[in-house]
Amino acid sequence: MTAANTRRPKRLKPTRVLERELLAGLGDGAFVAGMDEVGRGALAGPVSVGVAVVSATTSRRMPPGLADSKLLTPQAREDLVAPVRAWCTASAVAHASAAEIDELGIIAALRLAGRRALAELAGAGVVPGIVILDGVHDWLAEPAQLELFAPQPPAVLVPGTGEELRTPPVRTQVKGDARCAVVSAASVLAKVARDALMVGLHEAHPRYHWAGNKGYSSPEHVAALSEHGPCELHRRSWRLPGVGGPDVVHGGGAPLAVAPGAADGWSPDEAGDGWGASLDEDADGWGTTADDAAAAGAGVLVGGA
Repeated sequence: MTAANTRRPKRLKPTRVLERELLAGLGDGAFVAGMDEVGRGALAGPVSVGVAVVSATTSRRMPPGLADSKLLTPQAREDLVAPVRAWCTASAVAHASAAEIDELGIIAALRLAGRRALAELAGAGVVPGIVILDGVHDWLAEPAQLELFAPQPPAVLVPGTGEELRTPPVRTQVKGDARCAVVSAASVLAKVARDALMVGLHEAHPRYHWAGNKGYSSPEHVAALSEHGPCELHRRSWRLPGVGGPDVVHGGGAPLAVAPGAADGWSPDEAGDGWGASLDEDADGWGTTADDAAAAGAGVLVGGA
């Protein structure tokens, strides 16, 4: 095997090509949003969705070091939060709790969190003309055919108006968090915000070691589940490892050992790279400082830092 065959592929760098194409098609004064989720494959804690917005007036110079959040160290992600917020026209992060995941299923919970983030933007007067969504599966828009008897997420109201949010059109993009700058920005904000939440929750539930594993499967987390069982912040509709029956690293809200969201029609290859990107995105034990990161989950920011 030659050196050329063994060389690692180049890391993708985000660009603004897709954003500019979409902005040109929308016309003057339009906004394009990038959206990404984090926490889908965790055993505990919320699923979180970040949204970042750009316009024709957004600087062509992206924040230095901007990339898919999974490719960055925790410190690099935290250091990017302020530059990302200053670069974007607006941004927001919203969540759906473990209880909501148990009630609705993971895909509907993702939809709920994504719409909550969009509602925060709309309440500040920022309504994207289109959303670039990481992956190939559109979990944000209402499905064309609702499953009979399946629970549906509640309506999301725009703050200050009482009006129900209208979801913008969606454009899916494989590896959008690595290829598209506005989606990379959303991924960083969502990751830092959720990590900060899990570090904060660790103090009340230290036995599960969430400060390190962020609610994902890890040897310490599984051992604690086996010894103490799940707490109220675990996704208890999933077949959790160490809690009776054969261990399944990632349950899915169904009585059988299926992948998360499989009951909702989600494909494990929706991100174009198999399981790893969604399921083990930060099961690496890196720590995150809640004080520096907490602001990333504090609602909507409009007009930069």
